[in-house]
Amino acid sequence: MTTSIRSSRPSDFPRTLDIWRSAVMATHDFLTVEDFAAIEEMVATQYLPQAELWIAADVGDIALGFMGMTGAQIDALFVHADARGGGVGRALVEHAAALHPVLTVDVNEQNASGAGFYASLGFETTGRSPVDDDGRPYPLLHLRRS
Repeated sequence: MTTSIRSSRPSDFPRTLDIWRSAVMATHDFLTVEDFAAIEEMVATQYLPQAELWIAADVGDIALGFMGMTGAQIDALFVHADARGGGVGRALVEHAAALHPVLTVDVNEQNASGAGFYASLGFETTGRSPVDDDGRPYPLLHLRRS
């Protein structure tokens, strides 16, 4: 799959929310219905509308995935369920690595496919938190790639 990486535009918002929802439904089956709804509300109203994202787009400029970063920390990386396994996530991580040779990311411990994805790209576990950033009972693995 041919993928280009570009900066996000305000017009990307509906598609990035669709990507987030699709990716989380495919990989985060451990979330309660209530937690999914609360997180979705925060993502839709607080994070995505103001986030500066990297967009992985196909040849028709349709967004397939997105990544948000703070310095060398990958804060968010989501790939639409229909594009999983096509190299979109790898392209985003390689773009991040071109910007910052040492990368860090947190991944939910229960998200086995996400943890496996990062391990396949050379990330190693450096720590663990028993809850997520909002105190929910979803442990995080802290990963680093150098």
